[in-house]
Amino acid sequence: MRYFDTHCHIGLIHEDPIEQLLITQEAKQDGVDGILSITNNIQDFFEVYSHLKTASNVYYSIGVSPSEVNHPGRDWESKIEEGASYDKVVAVGEIGLDYYKKFGDKNSQIELFIRQLEIAEQLNKPVVIHNREAGSDILDILRDKLPARGGILHCFSEDWEFAKKALDLNLYISFAGNVTYRNARNLHTTAKNMPVERMVIESEAPFMIPAEYRGKRNKPSYIHSTCAYLADLRGEDPEELSSILYENSLRVFNL
Repeated sequence: MRYFDTHCHIGLIHEDPIEQLLITQEAKQDGVDGILSITNNIQDFFEVYSHLKTASNVYYSIGVSPSEVNHPGRDWESKIEEGASYDKVVAVGEIGLDYYKKFGDKNSQIELFIRQLEIAEQLNKPVVIHNREAGSDILDILRDKLPARGGILHCFSEDWEFAKKALDLNLYISFAGNVTYRNARNLHTTAKNMPVERMVIESEAPFMIPAEYRGKRNKPSYIHSTCAYLADLRGEDPEELSSILYENSLRVFNL
């Protein structure tokens, strides 16, 4: 089976560059033929990119997450444009809103989010969107500002009613290990009802480990567990589902 991990913080799994490369090699042996490397800030993007250039199955996204709203970095806008020109940089992200941890203030987060959506439009890149307790504002902004290339709502945690509104836009919905949790009933309902052509999966490593591996540190090679759970939930063949999700990932990242 083939998998595409659409959201992995490789630089947070291990700080050591050699360990990072070993993780990508292990993932490829386990069928993970594509990994999108995610960072929260510009500096980390350039650092991780320099470490993983030789990893054939790794692609990259560049952006400033809401956690960095108070310190996005010097010349961050031009740095996004620079990084986006690098080989295998396929998206802008993760970007979005996070009202749970109250990074900065809402207006500052919204300004940062909108500006990066505008940059993504200029660069003709899809976006990878972080949403935590900010769903209403996220959708309101995306209705007006979502780039033509669309994007992914990563680590989806809303309900099916929210998902239906998101599907009115050019958005894919990404499921992480939290969909495998017994009490995640809203996610189960959403995953059952989702049109398969708008689904992708992610590890969100080192976070959101699938229930099967609870107690361990998450990594891309565990993504098979999320895919198997989704296939069982939907009554579908795991190999067929993994193939569809893989093709969906290629499509959203224009690969």
